[in-house]
Amino acid sequence: MWFSKFIVFISMTVVVCSSLISAKDCKSNVVSHTIFVDQSGTSNFTTIQAAIDSVPSKNSRWIRIFVQAGFYREQVTIEKDKSCILLEGVSRGSTYIQYDAHHATNTSATFHLMADNFVAKNISFENIYNLGPNHPTHTPAVAALIRGDKASFHSCSFKSLQDTLWDERGRHYFSSCFIQGAIDFIFGGGQSLYEQCVITVTARDANLPNGSSGYITAQRRYSPNDPNGFVFKSATVVGNGRAYLGRAWGPYSRVIFARSSLSKVVDPIGWDAWYFVGHERNLTYVEADCTGKGSNTSKRVKWEKKMNSSQLRQFINLSFIDQPEGWVEKQPL
Repeated sequence: MWFSKFIVFISMTVVVCSSLISAKDCKSNVVSHTIFVDQSGTSNFTTIQAAIDSVPSKNSRWIRIFVQAGFYREQVTIEKDKSCILLEGVSRGSTYIQYDAHHATNTSATFHLMADNFVAKNISFENIYNLGPNHPTHTPAVAALIRGDKASFHSCSFKSLQDTLWDERGRHYFSSCFIQGAIDFIFGGGQSLYEQCVITVTARDANLPNGSSGYITAQRRYSPNDPNGFVFKSATVVGNGRAYLGRAWGPYSRVIFARSSLSKVVDPIGWDAWYFVGHERNLTYVEADCTGKGSNTSKRVKWEKKMNSSQLRQFINLSFIDQPEGWVEKQPL
């Protein structure tokens, strides 16, 4: 069942595990011009990909691509040389990018970001393969694959069932986003802060065998010196069925839930060492100042970590992802 993700894990171990070389900032935080996308044919382009392709290679000034309301059925890729793009919709409830690829995890993403310096706002990214009644089984089907550095998402939505959001590498900020899935639906090796996001578990919809629990995160961290990890600050975890907060996709996996509301959807055990049973001391799984019926830690795994207030501040502040450049405030919001 988990074979495809295991193969990806093995293949990624050849990557040098060091801090990312910082992406260069865009020349200004002011949008130079706007490109409009509308399926009616009355704007610059009728597809999002065509609008992105029109951005000059090695672009260094912010270009806004405004997408009118509608369902855009396309796989969208922002290549490495298309930096400094602000992709904005009307709202996450009216502007949708949808596709249903699923044959391989690394090619299934509805949205694939490779470029640095990116902002998305008010857009839904969805892989609908597992979401409809015609596809009752659970299969890896990625809604968004994020590989660029210094990317932020504001009031966006990510929906699938398995492997929804591949937060693969780079520094990322997710603000007031909605993320839905059942199995490993936030996974990868990103260095990311999720602030005031709604995490919705759909484990019951996934028809998991014998009513087993799903998994919210599968974070990949190879070394104690890697700066990456997933931090959920002031998050709300809701949904149906049961799900672990996370399982280890790397030997030094790191996930922190702080000041978050955890509903009874959270499995009382909390965390799973997965491939790294016997090496739990290397995993950093933390819950701090959480509330709700799922926040009772009395039945959690014994190896869950504790942090004092000073240690916790290093992760829940924007500086965890924003230093040394202060890149979030330099983006055109």
